[in-house]
Amino acid sequence: MAIASEPTTDALREERLNRRLTQIAKVEGTLNVLALGFVPPLLRAAAGETPAANLKEAGRIVGIPLFSIILFLLAWAWLAPQVQTSLGAIPGPVQVWEQAVELDEAAERNAERREAFYERQEARNAQLIEQGQEDRVRVREYTGQPTYYGQIWTSITTVMFGFLIATAVAVPLGIASGLSSAVNAGLNPIVQIFRPVSPLAWLPIVTMVVSAVYTTDDGMFSKSFLVSAITVTLCSLWPTLINTALGVASIDKDLVNVSKVLKLSAFTKVTKLVLPSALPLIFTGLRLSLGVGWMVLIAAEMLAQNPGLGKFVWDEFQNGSSDSLARIMVAVLTIGIIGFVLDRIMFAIQTLVSHNARA
Repeated sequence: MAIASEPTTDALREERLNRRLTQIAKVEGTLNVLALGFVPPLLRAAAGETPAANLKEAGRIVGIPLFSIILFLLAWAWLAPQVQTSLGAIPGPVQVWEQAVELDEAAERNAERREAFYERQEARNAQLIEQGQEDRVRVREYTGQPTYYGQIWTSITTVMFGFLIATAVAVPLGIASGLSSAVNAGLNPIVQIFRPVSPLAWLPIVTMVVSAVYTTDDGMFSKSFLVSAITVTLCSLWPTLINTALGVASIDKDLVNVSKVLKLSAFTKVTKLVLPSALPLIFTGLRLSLGVGWMVLIAAEMLAQNPGLGKFVWDEFQNGSSDSLARIMVAVLTIGIIGFVLDRIMFAIQTLVSHNARA
């Protein structure tokens, strides 16, 4: 009777390596979505799989973008002092960083003043209650200047509000257009006419309509917020509508015929057949729409005076102080970084939904 041989050390080592590589493969997709594509090669190198090749791959993924950023910063630092404006030389990276730190410290000081205001108000009201003067108790909101972080949050809230409205309108219309040639023929001229219209052209119309319809001054939303959000909606719905229609129209005809044979209801057909098949193009449209909306928002906030990043840029431009240019450049970098983050979030949602759809 043959006795089974014990696994060798090499076999055990290879088994452990394969187990680690399997674990790395499970998280690699998530890391790539989060723009951390350099981490899987490092993990594979640490696990022992061709360390030199994986370290080289990680260095390529990190090194090339890092080199580009350093080159950009050096060129910026060299060229900026050579351009003189009415407010002085264009600020370089050091000056912009200093203003970013100053904005952060100003936000901390504002938070301290806000907390002190509410503490004083609470103490005063408690004292009035003890003295039996409840009728003199007042609760007021802090009315200090908005902080830079507060303006960022206002811009993100505004663009998401407009983007969600655009999505709610564009996706159903895109599905109807993709499923029906008659609907597509009816919508196409409207899309082609209004799609190229600039937000600067929409803004006066939206402003007048909001002023005429939204007459209250103590509603849930301010008029400036609605003007900015609706302008974002009008400019950002077209990419989603067009891509959704294209995705639905490109569904395999055999699948459509199968749905007819099975006599699926319209709701079942859309949810089980149309949406899963058209999902990649729909999300392509959503990502484009969100990018367009974020760009449109800054111009809309400037003119509508919605207290977000657009208004921050406009106020600094009007301020004309020696630090204004550096602060405007802080806002420019902030706008770019937030735009990148929003796109990665949409890509992550697309990946998650697509995985669920295939499961």
